[in-house]
Amino acid sequence: MDTVYLNGSFVPKHSASVSIFDRGFLLADGIYEVIPVYSGQIFRLAQHLQRLNQSLQAIHLDNPNDDATWKQILTDLVSKNGHKNLAIYLQVTRGAPAIRDHQFPTETVVPTVLAMCTPISPPAVENLDNPPLCRAITLDDIRWSRCDIKSISLLPNLLLRQQAVEAGANEAILIREGEVTEGAASNVFIVKEGLILTPPLSNFLLGGITRDIVIELANTHNIPLKQSTVNIQALREADEIWVTSSTKEIVPIVNLDDKPVGSGQAGPMWRRMARVFVEYKQSLFSSGEN
Repeated sequence: MDTVYLNGSFVPKHSASVSIFDRGFLLADGIYEVIPVYSGQIFRLAQHLQRLNQSLQAIHLDNPNDDATWKQILTDLVSKNGHKNLAIYLQVTRGAPAIRDHQFPTETVVPTVLAMCTPISPPAVENLDNPPLCRAITLDDIRWSRCDIKSISLLPNLLLRQQAVEAGANEAILIREGEVTEGAASNVFIVKEGLILTPPLSNFLLGGITRDIVIELANTHNIPLKQSTVNIQALREADEIWVTSSTKEIVPIVNLDDKPVGSGQAGPMWRRMARVFVEYKQSLFSSGEN
């Protein structure tokens, strides 16, 4: 993981640097994406680039590259870092104007573009016979009202996740006005009497790529799923709870606020969906698609 892409060049990570006037550094004025790579193949790149563009448009920042250029940059980055199981971190900021100011720069400023890789372990869904036993706590959603933008301004998420960690949990499930929004770094699904429920998209949660895949696969395989508001009571009474993200995929939550969820083990619907997810990935990579 020694090579990064920065502003048009591939450079050793230890020599990569940005200006102290970069608005990402000073003001968190930027957008990011995290994209999984399996055995050197980038997963769901088109969808990640679509979300990147949507977030850039939301903060009035032009996309510095078209999709074909992004694909070439990221493919080359993966190649230079060994074609392994990786997570690509991609970030675009508004660049480094001459002075710090809250308003957008009035002069032309070139965006700062960074892409780098970190290794990832085999996702949880690959371990169907021995899934992780993850814990979560519920916390008030203290974040701003544009959580649909994948902003690098993540301090509220960090504080919520750290509170979960200090409580001995793996994730915080966030509650706004009595309803589930998402996790501190994940989307949330529950299962009740064979029906999967997940909160519908809104400005209070980020549309996750793995969330989209779960919905697609449920529809394809006739697995009952509904996008519907989930209140705190429904969360507490759920037979199963899952959280999803691009690098962790689908993770069962077996304990919520120090109480077991369902049987206290990964449930049958999780096992069914996890298996479908694994088969879906295998079919994509065997056909050469991604």
